Amino acid sequence: MCASEKPDIKAVIRNLKNPVPFWRKLGFFIKNILIKIIKFQNCCGYPGEPGC
Repeated sequence: MCASEKPDIKAVIRNLKNPVPFWRKLGFFIKNILIKIIKFQNCCGYPGEPGC
């Protein structure tokens, strides 16, 4: 998983540039951020998705 990796701004930008509709991308972003907050982790478990 990505738990051992540090957050990388380049990875965030690369994930946000994926060809996915804006509303779906926003949903992934919110879902993944909430998972990280609830589980107190650096990664949501879905590498490659926006917000992870």
